[in-house]
Amino acid sequence: MGPGLTHDGVVGSDDNGDGWVRCAQEHDHWGLFGAAGLLLWHDGAVLLQHRSRWSHHGGTWGVLGGARNRGESAAEAAQREADEESGLEAAAYSVVGEHVDDHGGWSYTTVVGRALSPALPRMLSWETVELRWVAADEVARMPLHPGFAQTWSTVRALDIS
Repeated sequence: MGPGLTHDGVVGSDDNGDGWVRCAQEHDHWGLFGAAGLLLWHDGAVLLQHRSRWSHHGGTWGVLGGARNRGESAAEAAQREADEESGLEAAAYSVVGEHVDDHGGWSYTTVVGRALSPALPRMLSWETVELRWVAADEVARMPLHPGFAQTWSTVRALDIS
């Protein structure tokens, strides 16, 4: 369990999305109201997060993101999580699209953005080991978070760099 979690996986109010759910495909997912992540593009590269070993699917690479809170849009959740995990500010990019991976009763939305510069945000969270701009052609060669690996070819087609 992550920091501050109760034994049932829920933190704080009923609006907090932290917790495990099982989708219609019989997969366990983090995010009571779904989850969202931010796929940032700049000059043919994407910003990837190396996840710390003690996080879910630790040691893999993926996008900044996490559980959505009740009533939160995917773009709002992706921005909040990116800020919590790296200090990335909303002013550093513009949202240009979304891809929804629907599992039946649970979904993950990849929010696609265009970074205004290739500057790396500062790392703040225990969830982040490293942030790196990775050329799109190199992404599939990395040890990816399983969910990101499954959708990479689809979200790669949304290249807006």
